[in-house]
Amino acid sequence: MCMAELCQKEGFAGYDNLVQREQQFLCDRIETETGVLISLSTIKRLLNGQFSRIPQIATLDAIAITAGYKNWRNFRLSKNQNGINHHEAGIDENVVPTINAGNKILMAWLLVLAMGLILAAMVLLIIKKSAAPNIAYADKAQFSATKVTGNDIPNTVIFKYNVDSVNADSFFIQQSWDRSRRVKIQKHNYTLTDIYYEPGFHTAKLIANNKVIKKLYVSIPTDKWFFYTKENIPKSTPKYILSTTGIKNGAMQLTAEEILSSKTDIKKDNQVCQVYFPSKLESSSDNFVLKFRIKVNSLNNEACPYFMSEVFCQHYFIYFKSTLKGCTSNLDCEFGENAFNGKINDLSAFGSNVNTWQNVEFTVKDKNASISINGVKIFSASYRHSAGLITGLGFISNGLCQVYFVDFKTIDGKNIYSNDFNH
Repeated sequence: MCMAELCQKEGFAGYDNLVQREQQFLCDRIETETGVLISLSTIKRLLNGQFSRIPQIATLDAIAITAGYKNWRNFRLSKNQNGINHHEAGIDENVVPTINAGNKILMAWLLVLAMGLILAAMVLLIIKKSAAPNIAYADKAQFSATKVTGNDIPNTVIFKYNVDSVNADSFFIQQSWDRSRRVKIQKHNYTLTDIYYEPGFHTAKLIANNKVIKKLYVSIPTDKWFFYTKENIPKSTPKYILSTTGIKNGAMQLTAEEILSSKTDIKKDNQVCQVYFPSKLESSSDNFVLKFRIKVNSLNNEACPYFMSEVFCQHYFIYFKSTLKGCTSNLDCEFGENAFNGKINDLSAFGSNVNTWQNVEFTVKDKNASISINGVKIFSASYRHSAGLITGLGFISNGLCQVYFVDFKTIDGKNIYSNDFNH
């Protein structure tokens, strides 16, 4: 019942036919609302009712809070599970039973009540045994990071930590938003090294049980456009594209020959990433105007070519995609804490002939986002929580993005990044 309400609250049509990306969205939504990390496999078990024991109380509280309740107990009380519906029980309130019949009815209800109390006691005992202990002394945890090779990519980062005084069952370090990069750590060990294969502004997390207790930023800027491909599978290692500037014939673009020289298998499902991360961060991601002219050149005769424009931020994702009109079911976009999936939302307005030049204006003003393509406003959405400072800019595609110009400014006209690529 709780998972059904949670899915309804987040705009899903049902809870029994979610695809993996939608299930992952629930994981991220719960973490945003509560700070509790619930794995994708746990979400699947919760949705399907497939678990051999009562879930941990921290998990139950997290899904209840995200569904709109104070905690799990508040959710259960709201359902008034102990109430008796006389009509459903088959009791005619207009009939006065005899004394013997009354005694039988009374005894039956007492038996039901006794069985209910026994069952409730058993459930509470199971919950108590299965619940992880409260995290104690989390404030005593220590967490820091040092880059080994400046801002080079790839980059080994040395994490120093101390969780000896923290009372919890398990501990992890997660190097970024990517859950597949989570590594288990132990008490009385104090060092973990990990490799960052992609540039950017990363938030590393120190986790006790399933709760984030410390965060720190790991910034690996480029201060120029950086190009790589990445296969759409977990823990995929990027293939770096060696291009002198990436600028040809008055536009930022890559060639198929450059992609192939990076040893990228173009028959696989890849993303081609063109990203820029500055060292200096000073502009708000809640107020900007981004204009650019773009088209997608085919790399492997893609049936549904697309481009993705992302403004990288400290705290949330801000991006959208555009593809052919007939392919918009594949799209998704995010603005702050709000995500939209083309499977359950009408994103048909994002359809455009991406194989020809498209003029795009992407504006966020006071956390209100709007997008125009070729002078026509196609979408608007708002969000509540600040996404922090702008940390970078990216154009991503399953083909080859050709970008004619970029004009990126604050809402009051201050330049963030502009380039006409030698026009």
